[in-house]
Amino acid sequence: MSDPIARVETVTVIAAGGFVGASLRHLALGSLADVHAITLANVVGCFLLGLVVYGIEHVGAVGRHTRLFLTTGTLSSLTTYSGFAAQAALAGGPLATTGVVGVNYGLGFLAVLLGRSLARRAGGERP
Repeated sequence: MSDPIARVETVTVIAAGGFVGASLRHLALGSLADVHAITLANVVGCFLLGLVVYGIEHVGAVGRHTRLFLTTGTLSSLTTYSGFAAQAALAGGPLATTGVVGVNYGLGFLAVLLGRSLARRAGGERP
């Protein structure tokens, strides 16, 4: 994408989505920075990402800007990798850190699969 106007348009769409996602996270979690709040934000974001990305990929229901708004903008800002990384680093030892990482990745992966399965069913496919 070498067209400067197209680049600005793309960045604007992503920034608008980022504003929505970060605002939703703040409204839902407030200033909570505990493991449960961060895990919840990440799992919900993973579920929605699985639902949206699979639906977009196989149904083609949305255009490029809507995809960028939802995925790169909104859902990337709804989830909180930096909070997850800080919680893992401050968990209090190797076992606790492994638990935080395992739960976040495990539940996130399952949430993506669940979202994908729901999108398939909504599209008339078998899971």
